[in-house]
Amino acid sequence: MKKIITIAGSNSQKSINKSLLSYTSSLLENVEIIPIDLNDYISPIYGVDYETENAIPTAIKRLDESFNKADGFIISLAEHNGSYAAVFKNTIDWLSRVNMKIWREKPMLLMATSPGDRGGTTVLESAKTYFPYLGANVTADFSLPNFYDNFLEDGISDNGLKEELNQKIHLFEQQLNNLFQ
Repeated sequence: MKKIITIAGSNSQKSINKSLLSYTSSLLENVEIIPIDLNDYISPIYGVDYETENAIPTAIKRLDESFNKADGFIISLAEHNGSYAAVFKNTIDWLSRVNMKIWREKPMLLMATSPGDRGGTTVLESAKTYFPYLGANVTADFSLPNFYDNFLEDGISDNGLKEELNQKIHLFEQQLNNLFQ
């Protein structure tokens, strides 16, 4: 069974990106979902002086080891002032010190959502440009605008957006299946 790691790029307990991830994960078939909560891997702010004096935090080493088990990734990014949330950026900064190819060249479905009209588009575009440098094979991306208008308790309420996400999931699953042929 394929193992998919999911990460919401937020440390909020009520993250809308976690809600989007949970919904998206429920649409996948024949996979084992391995949810990663960044609150379980809190590390000091990355700095070369800290690394020189203290080495790489144990939490980051554990997280990196879990990435070795992944066949793919689904990431949903929170957007803070047009960029990654600080907790996410710090985590990938640390992970890159263990293995520059953080994402292991595995298929990735990259998503973002926000309460606004743009749905995290700025951070999504940044990640689509930057993540391949970190070993991401971004097979599809999806932005959910106006989260509180387009997402209800049972998932995406807008039929057009729901269909778009289903198409993106299909592309992601195709790429995963190519790995197992």
